Amino acid sequence: MSVRLRYAPSPTGYLHIGNARTALFNYLFAKHYGGEFIIRIEDTDVSRNIEGGEKSQLDNLSWLGIKWDESIDKVGSYGPYSQLERVKEGIYNKYVDILLNSEKAYKCYCTSEELEESAEKQKQSGLIPKYNGKCRNLTTERKAELESSGLEYSVRFKVDVSQVYEWEDIVKNNVSFLGKDVSGDFNILKRDGIPTYNFAVVIDDHLMAISHVLRGEDHISNTPKQIMIYDALNFEKPIFGHMTLIVNAEGKKLSKRDKSIVQFIEEYKDLGYLPDAMFNFIALLGWSPGSEKEIFDIESLINIFDENRLSTSSAKFDINKLTWINNQYIKKMSDTDYLNLVEPFLVESNVTKETLDKICLLYKDQLNYGKEIVELTSMFYNEVNSIEEESLNFIKQEGVKNTIEVFKELLINHETDITAEVIKSLIKNTGKNAEVKGKMLFMPIRIATTGQEHGPDLAESLEILGKEIILKNLNYILSKI
Repeated sequence: MSVRLRYAPSPTGYLHIGNARTALFNYLFAKHYGGEFIIRIEDTDVSRNIEGGEKSQLDNLSWLGIKWDESIDKVGSYGPYSQLERVKEGIYNKYVDILLNSEKAYKCYCTSEELEESAEKQKQSGLIPKYNGKCRNLTTERKAELESSGLEYSVRFKVDVSQVYEWEDIVKNNVSFLGKDVSGDFNILKRDGIPTYNFAVVIDDHLMAISHVLRGEDHISNTPKQIMIYDALNFEKPIFGHMTLIVNAEGKKLSKRDKSIVQFIEEYKDLGYLPDAMFNFIALLGWSPGSEKEIFDIESLINIFDENRLSTSSAKFDINKLTWINNQYIKKMSDTDYLNLVEPFLVESNVTKETLDKICLLYKDQLNYGKEIVELTSMFYNEVNSIEEESLNFIKQEGVKNTIEVFKELLINHETDITAEVIKSLIKNTGKNAEVKGKMLFMPIRIATTGQEHGPDLAESLEILGKEIILKNLNYILSKI
């Protein structure tokens, strides 16, 4: 069987982590089996489409390294399939007519007001609203009368309430729905001639020879409706797989309203995350590589991908894991590529390029993402004018003030240029004169000279800061003890 998978987003928003994962797993699945990965923009709900939504989807998929295999001419430019363009070509009407002629679907003349009234009555009776079947068995005379009146109509699919609809799911194993539990006879064509989602997706997947449909489990209730249409048209069904949801640290489904997690790929790109690292991280959201290893390039992930290792449990979005993975990729970058990543975040820096390079390279091993360089390097652009309570408590310990004063005195009396080697020598002599070593030597000096408990190599950092700034920082900290 030829393997063909698709990612079919609606351009109603920008590329979200959940959508990116759906695209990525479909891409890995297709490429692992030497198949094709298709993108189809489902843009028929024009009122909900956001300007720039499609471009964001495509640009950010490309940034991640996800490429689609087929393009079509879209008014002079090439892009993925567009459902709206297919509507204009009349692709769906043929199959609506087949269902009408075989009496597996029917025209519904109910007005919006009638449908709303019926739904409200059902709610008041404690029922889940579904179509009441008013137009399902109209007489020939009544149909003719309604047709001649010019009343607009939709087309509904006849649901067989006695049937059981089941499939073997890649993730969920055997899944079944009773026909009577499906939400009544559902629309396949709206009054404006636009096909509904559940109808159009079946026609598109059939005509595009999609072999596997891999999507989030929030789509699982759509699947029995789609199976009904496949069966009614005698189409071969694809293999379905419904991936578990991504949840936050509290185990709740990721919501666009959840501000605790950055959720759009564009935002990670702007923060200075690396595309290969993002790809690597997303690939581990609900899928296991079968080993303890966690760092993989794209080709490796394609080679080892196994749809049978898609998780049956919710995928937890762990920001700490993401930053760790990104840090591993940053460490592997060449110095040139690293500087090209971080220095645009420091455009207001007034130091020379040579000094800026030195500052940034101090943080290469600890940087989690590009924009973090701003906070990490702040001590090089601002004198210390505040101190954390924990740091203050540390330097108020007995004997610490003496250590700082000894270092300050040695620094004042040193007359040659302050280099990293000189700083190391001054710290060593401070230890001898103050009779301290280890943490009780290095921590007081780091806090007093930089205002921070942690950071890159202290001697190299102080060489860049320079004697004048170091002394100002020392005086400020000493004033707080």
